[in-house]
Amino acid sequence: MTASAQTDPVRIVALGDSLTAGYGVAEQESFPVRLQAALAAKGIKAAINNAGVSGDTASGGLARLDWSIPGDTQGVIVELGANDALRGIDPAVTRKALNDILASLKQRGIPVLLAGMRAPPNLGADYAAKFDVIYADLAKEYGVLLYPFFLEGVASERALNQGDGIHPTAAGVDVIVKGILPKVEELIRQAAPK
Repeated sequence: MTASAQTDPVRIVALGDSLTAGYGVAEQESFPVRLQAALAAKGIKAAINNAGVSGDTASGGLARLDWSIPGDTQGVIVELGANDALRGIDPAVTRKALNDILASLKQRGIPVLLAGMRAPPNLGADYAAKFDVIYADLAKEYGVLLYPFFLEGVASERALNQGDGIHPTAAGVDVIVKGILPKVEELIRQAAPK
């Protein structure tokens, strides 16, 4: 059965931080809501559950993983690590938390789309070299889908970010959704019952 021929929506959880939660934008402008609408516009039935918590690190996402991902979840988008980089947390800590999230979801047989993050330039080249590779390394190790940079096309674009220069505006969210959509469609193909 193809994703577009299904009768029930595919149940996807977006596990993330404020970028997923929709910090500073109306609920209907948040990433999960806009993503679900973009999928619906393509005839794909999906229910995207917003499991974004503002301020969460990768370790925070791991700590709430079991209750954030209900038993009927068919796919997970993991968008964590931005706060780790902003706080200068040791990349080894971020890597271990994301590793443990992916290991747990693999054990549960749930397909994953890992959304990558990049370290801000003010932390220096050494930090970035250790942090930026985490996502590609883990995606390869666990055989999960990878969207290399969640904020692609939005980071450092003043017009697409709120006054803090960190969180996307509604227009910025739409750019993120457009960029990640093909990978989410792949995730849904993996998640939809065969």
